[in-house]
Amino acid sequence: MGIRTARQEDTQAIGALLAQLEHPTAENLVAERLTQLIAHPDHALIVYELNNEVVAFMSIHFLPQIAYPGDFAMVSYFAVDHNLRSRGLGKEMEEYCVLLAKARKCNRIELHSSIRRTAAHRFYERQGYVEFPKYFSKLLME
Repeated sequence: MGIRTARQEDTQAIGALLAQLEHPTAENLVAERLTQLIAHPDHALIVYELNNEVVAFMSIHFLPQIAYPGDFAMVSYFAVDHNLRSRGLGKEMEEYCVLLAKARKCNRIELHSSIRRTAAHRFYERQGYVEFPKYFSKLLME
C-alpha cells in the first residue's frame, strides 16, 4: 500500500517499532499520543504499510522560526522494522517528509540520532543530511 497518515488502529504496530528503537512505550501512552498528534495541525504522523501491516513510521513536527521566514521540520521518531531495513522504505519515507516540509515552506529538516546508531547515520548522510557538532538536552522527567 505504501505511505499513509497514521490512524488510531496503528497503535500496537507503532509501539512495536518504538520498542525496536529501544523506546518501549506502554500501549495506552502510544494510543493517547496518537490521538493528540493526529489531530495537531503542526504535526504529521505517517506510516508505511506493506501487505496490510505497518512496518515503518515517522513523527514530524513543524516549528515556526523567529529569525527566518520559513518553518523547520523536526523528525522526532523514525523507525523501519529491523527485518525490512535497506530495502528503500526509509528512503521513501524520508522523501515524503521532504515533500511535506516543502509544502509547509520549511527551510530545513532536523533530526537527532543516537551516537550508537551508525547505520542510521550513514542513511541520513546518503539522504543529504549533515551533522552539526553540538546538541544539548536537559531531562526534566525520567
